[in-house]
Amino acid sequence: MTSTSASYESRCRASHAARQPTGCAAYRNRATMQLMRWWGRLGRRLHRAALLFAVLAAVLGGLAVAGLTWWLLWLGLGAEAETPNQVDLTKIALSVTAGVGGAVALVVAYRRQRDLERGRFAELFGAAARQLGDEDPAVRLAGVYAMAGVADEFSAPVRRQQCVDVLCGYLRLPYEPDDGANHLISRAETAQESGREIERVYRVRHNDREVRGTIVRVIAAHLRPYGEASWSRCDFDFTGAVLENADFEATEFAGRRTTFTGVRFVGDRSADFNRARFTGQHVTFRDALFTVPIAHFGSAEFRTARTTFDGATFKSPQTRFDEATFAGPRTGFIGTRFLGARTSWRAAAFQAERTSFAQATLDGEHVSFEEAVFSGQHLAFTATQLYATTVSFEEAKLGAAPRLRGRGTREIDFVGAEFHGAVSFARSTIAGRAADFREGDFFGEISFAATRFTAGETDFDRPKAWVGVRFDWDDNPTGKPTSVNPNPWPPVPESAPTPSA
Repeated sequence: MTSTSASYESRCRASHAARQPTGCAAYRNRATMQLMRWWGRLGRRLHRAALLFAVLAAVLGGLAVAGLTWWLLWLGLGAEAETPNQVDLTKIALSVTAGVGGAVALVVAYRRQRDLERGRFAELFGAAARQLGDEDPAVRLAGVYAMAGVADEFSAPVRRQQCVDVLCGYLRLPYEPDDGANHLISRAETAQESGREIERVYRVRHNDREVRGTIVRVIAAHLRPYGEASWSRCDFDFTGAVLENADFEATEFAGRRTTFTGVRFVGDRSADFNRARFTGQHVTFRDALFTVPIAHFGSAEFRTARTTFDGATFKSPQTRFDEATFAGPRTGFIGTRFLGARTSWRAAAFQAERTSFAQATLDGEHVSFEEAVFSGQHLAFTATQLYATTVSFEEAKLGAAPRLRGRGTREIDFVGAEFHGAVSFARSTIAGRAADFREGDFFGEISFAATRFTAGETDFDRPKAWVGVRFDWDDNPTGKPTSVNPNPWPPVPESAPTPSA
């Protein structure tokens, strides 16, 4: 046992020694650490001496201005130098001293005012935060307005962002809508553990629904163009929050990041983003859940570098994206599930360079992309499940032809998509460089009546099923555009035997 322990310790020491740098590497590491410590100490000293440097800068600036003025008078106006007497020298010295002293006084006054503002912000911010944490809902309501007042008074981006973060943080706290209007301050539960009865008491923020609703209303009011002070350029993080009947109609989110990841939109009315504008760097509704009667994004504008609805679930009976605009490099509905009765993107404009509904599920009674326009470079419905009773792309424009100043659509990807139920592309336009419907599962009533196939190539080869699909040339195969494959027509499902010549 002893020899085994000694052997283990010797191996540990050998392994530790092997990981230690030696020679030049060890010397460089020590030198780097020393340099970092020295730089840190220098930074702290410079921070403490900031006022001294500001005064010196003011003195040197004043002397530089005086010298520059004298030089311009000398050269530009032809002033001649005379030998000054003692009185003149005294006047000049007093004037320079007064000017420098005034500059120093201004710097000191500015620094003092800034320190007073910092102290006042800390005092007001702390008082509002304490109110938000109070047990009394009336005090918490006062805390909401107090925190909003602090954000309005101190317009510096960092301080305003701190106030917004506190309000968003309150919304991220655990919350059960069923207890939202509860007047109780605690809840007791009894459980059996190891044959004993144990009672657990949970503290509840009673009447919290009104407080949370007030926070949402205050935030929304500061995001509308007619608000007294705008918070639009702040970042908003609602990750995991529960929002009841959230009303963000006609708001603008222009901050770098707007995050609704994992948010539960609940209530008995709607989640309203009608005419909302997202113009920052990134907006995400990843893994969000909509169970309100109406999820309303009508006429909303998503003009961000990345718009993400990946993994979101829409169980709302009505989901509306009518006339919404999606621009920027990327728009994603990857893996999104639309399970409500009616989902509509009627006349929506998908202008993002990449728009993806890959692996999304479109279920319910009716899904509409009627008159929608997809004009980006890449459009993907890869492995999308079109399971709704009716799905309509009627009069939609899928893809854009190359233009003089535009690159057009390179690829429309429906590879592996499942077309079940009644799916209509009637009177739609399929344009761009290539449209790929290969390996699709066509089973139902799928109509391409009066569809214009203007893409360079459209491929329906190797379908998994080909049942109930209608084209204008079904009765006359010679009317099929040469850009539509395969040849011969119609496509033969993979499981079906190839007809002999």
